[in-house]
Amino acid sequence: LRAGDVRRFFELFRDHPQTLTLYSQGINQSSSGTDKVNAILNCHLLTGRIGKPGCGPFSLTGQPNAMGGREVGGLANQLAAHMDFANPEHGDRVGRFWQTDKLATQPGLRAVELFDAVAAGQVKAVWVMATNPAVSLPNADAVRAALGGDVFVVVSDCVRHTDTTQYADVLLPALAWGEKDGTVTNSERRISRQRAFLPAPGEARA
Repeated sequence: LRAGDVRRFFELFRDHPQTLTLYSQGINQSSSGTDKVNAILNCHLLTGRIGKPGCGPFSLTGQPNAMGGREVGGLANQLAAHMDFANPEHGDRVGRFWQTDKLATQPGLRAVELFDAVAAGQVKAVWVMATNPAVSLPNADAVRAALGGDVFVVVSDCVRHTDTTQYADVLLPALAWGEKDGTVTNSERRISRQRAFLPAPGEARA
């Protein structure tokens, strides 16, 4: 990039009070993804372009309903609704809502940490659902080496042949998006009702 182009970009950012930054896996999953996302967030925070109409950073996640998955507790380092493991009140609230007293009390391993633990022999079994970590995670070569090691691998997917299914000891058929009922949450937190329009094939499950 030429210095003039970068300067012009930031002048446009500065001169327009309503600014959205849309970014996806090319930013998130690069080798310096955390630094890039922090830079985007800091630009919005420092200029007040966040938390009001027409402003803010939008992460366009690469997987369908990734936002919905996060909100119901699909992240290893957070409880549902982005609540904090370190806050006992948050754990109590989630437990009451889910009507259970059996709830994780500390964060689990994040995706990269999980495959590091697999490679180190600390995790003996993994269940991969509807994702393809053999190509989608940073340092994919290390992920493939971990999956090819001494670990029991279960993969649930609606696609028979992926870079990850070749490592599966057990391959389970999963429903595709048009074959299941549920909801999908997009990046702006809009929830859409989804109804199946195709019958479930064979023994596939959601």
